[in-house]
This record gives sequence, C-alpha cells and structure tokens, in this order.
Amino acid sequence: MKRITIIGTGFAALTAVRKLRSLDSGVEITVIGKRPEFVYLPSLIWVPSGLRKGSDLAVPLKNHFSRMRVLFRAGEVTGLENGGRVVVTDNGEVENDGLIIASGGRFIKKLPGIEHAITPCEGISAAEAIRDRLNEISGGTIAVGFGGNPNEPTAMRGGPMFEFLFGLDTQLRREGRRDRFKLVFFNPMKEPGKRLGDRAVKALLSAMASRGIETHLGHKITSFEKGKVTTEGGEFPADMILFMPGMTGNVWFDNTDLPRSPGGLLKADKYCRVEGRERVYVAGDAGSFPGPDWMPKQAHMANFQATAAAKNLMAELKAGNPAHTFRVELMCIVDMLDSGMYILRTEKRNVVLPPLKVMHIAKRFFEWWYLKRLR
Repeated sequence: MKRITIIGTGFAALTAVRKLRSLDSGVEITVIGKRPEFVYLPSLIWVPSGLRKGSDLAVPLKNHFSRMRVLFRAGEVTGLENGGRVVVTDNGEVENDGLIIASGGRFIKKLPGIEHAITPCEGISAAEAIRDRLNEISGGTIAVGFGGNPNEPTAMRGGPMFEFLFGLDTQLRREGRRDRFKLVFFNPMKEPGKRLGDRAVKALLSAMASRGIETHLGHKITSFEKGKVTTEGGEFPADMILFMPGMTGNVWFDNTDLPRSPGGLLKADKYCRVEGRERVYVAGDAGSFPGPDWMPKQAHMANFQATAAAKNLMAELKAGNPAHTFRVELMCIVDMLDSGMYILRTEKRNVVLPPLKVMHIAKRFFEWWYLKRLR
C-alpha cells in the first residue's frame, strides 16, 4: 500500500485529501498538524461585529478524517530527511512514498513595534482581539493596512484587510458611532490592491472616499508605536492598528534542502512539484509558483494547486509523469458586512461588480456549504 503524507490542515490540505481519496480508495493518507482542527479563516472578518463567534469557525476534523479514512498525526514539523521520504516532527518521524506540503506561510514580523499591531489572519484570537478593543474604545483613529514581501510579489494577502476596513465602517455606522471614529487605510503602494486589477483599485479607492475613509498611500512603513503609525511620508495617530505583513516560508523549511524562492517559499514547477524532487509537492501559501505576478495567495488558488498536486503525485506513484497544471484565477468577494464587491481576474478578463447585497449572501452561503461537508 502506498503511503502519502500531507502537512497541514488548511484549505489546500483538505482539498488534497479529497482528491487523493477520490483517485485511490486504498492509498494510505496521513495528515500532520498541530491539532485535528480546521479554522475557516475567510470568516474572521465577521467576528468583530458579532456576526460570527470563534467557535463557529473552528471545526474539529476527527469525524471528517474518519470518513475519509485518514490517519492524523499530531505534531509540529521540524524538518525533512531522505529527500522528503521522512517527515521529522516533535512527535516522531513519519515515513512516506509521496509528500504534499500544505503548511501555509509565515508572516514577516520584522517592522519595529509590530507587536502594537493586530494581524487579523493569524487566527480566531486575533479577530477576537479586534472585537474586544473596539468595545473598549469610545472613539479615535483606527488604522488598517497591509505590506508585502519585497522578494516575492505574490506573497501578500491584502483582500482581507479591505474587508476588515469596510466591515468596521459598516459596523460603526450600525452602532451609531461612526462619527466618533476616523478610519485610515495605509499602504506603501500608491495603488493598493493592484493585483486585483486596475478596475478594482479604482472601485476600492472610490468606496473608501464615499465612506469618508482617509488614505495614506505610497510611503514605506517604518515602524509602529502604541498609538502611532510611522512611514517615510509622515506619521499619524492610531488607537487601534490592524496590519497584515507579507509572507515568507515556515521556519522548518530551513531544516531541509528543498529549493527556495528569493522570498523564502518553496520553489515549485507548473505541476506543483517542488523543483528537482521526486514525489514532493507543495500547494497554497507555502509555495512559489510560476505564473503572473498577480497570482493570489487565497483559498481559491490553493484549492486549484492542491488538486493538481494530488493528481500528479498519484501519477508518479503509478510510474507516470506529472501532466496536470493549475488554472491561475483570482476570484473574491470583498465583503462589507452588508454587501460585497465581486472581483474576478484572469489572463483575459478583469470583472468588478459594485457592492451588492447578494454577494454578501453568497459569501455566507459558501461558508455554510464548505463547513457542512466537514461537519
């Protein structure tokens, strides 16, 4: 029986599990993670308003893994040996005939004073910290921004920050206290969200202007302090700072001989195979993939990559060659708590729809559908 190991319990990992099981009912699948739990990160944006609680978004995977006949190994990965055939963890070693790395990325937290900012996508506790801080303060300035990895153009996640920004604006209006708060969006780029396409940038900046959200754009961020954001273009006060740094590879990548991109991610080919390795694949935020510089780091893209990785790994295990590539497509709904702006970007198209209530409903429906399958 062939043994496949998957590192991670996020979108890419779960997609790889489903695809592998559909391709081979008998292959042995082992998933390695800190705990058998999936957190639906896209809905963290709804925690500050109370639309979602943390417990709504954390789903135990024990039953799902049982249905999929998956072995779960609790532990933190610390390295690889024997060309990837052995995964080393703090809970022992796991041997495999094929490996899919879907462990996500790591936020670059090098800016001085970054401890004064909340990084929303770090998880439920971060979203709850935003909720609690918002309840503590009666007014002031809320600064929302994101950065990138200068050596890896695709290794950023700006979409959720637009959602937190617009969501907070809607929430404060509902609570009747928007007039007591100043919202400031800051970004080192003059055209934030450029990867979404020119039409999307214009639509997002227009939405900010119509809502009275100030912008501080085109200046490198130099530091954070308690109550202040400092950039090369000046500083401004902030009673709460939400900031999403760029991403790089996990620390344990350093304990492997796997090839790395300039930005620290695992270098993959068009088949999602780690360059120069046999039966070692990567999907999602952990990888650096060939493609346009606007290729997104989002669950939608991770699922495409995980599907290709699973198909190609199974081909290799059956003495074949990788042949499946993945579609490059940016698709998202920038949620505003009561509506959503639909954005699609491909090589040939860039579609942007104005904020519509039906898009907010669609985003909630997809969350229900996805989590229902796991539960």
